[in-house]
Amino acid sequence: MLIDRAGIAARIPHHGDMCLLDAVRAWSPEAIDCVAVSHTDPSNPLRSDGRLGAAHGIEYAAQAMAVHGALLAGASGGPPRQGYLASVRGVSLHVDRLDDLPSPLDVRAERISGDGLHILYRFAVHHQGRCLLEGRAAVMLDADPPTPENRS
Repeated sequence: MLIDRAGIAARIPHHGDMCLLDAVRAWSPEAIDCVAVSHTDPSNPLRSDGRLGAAHGIEYAAQAMAVHGALLAGASGGPPRQGYLASVRGVSLHVDRLDDLPSPLDVRAERISGDGLHILYRFAVHHQGRCLLEGRAAVMLDADPPTPENRS
């Protein structure tokens, strides 16, 4: 593994149990491949009524995107930029839940395009080679944090 859970937590704003990824297997300027086992943890903070729905895989992918952004910033010598998940599109859920899968999840995010303020990623979460969910996500950089007043 290139980066362990502690290295991930040092690079993203998610800490403690909310840091869902366990390792970065590989990354390049175009993509990142991560692994997670937190979907099997009964104390996973995203669980509801004892289960972890497949849609929560989007948060796993979003954290992979955040790590990717931090690694890119570090490689260019700058600090990580604050990013917010602005939208997800074309999401396909191929399973109902994640918590009943025994092996690690493979989380991949691939940068499709971007400029100084927006990045478009394609993401997928797999388990033992089977695609569990996939889609696209838009990330806004350096935007004001969402508040009830500025949400639309």
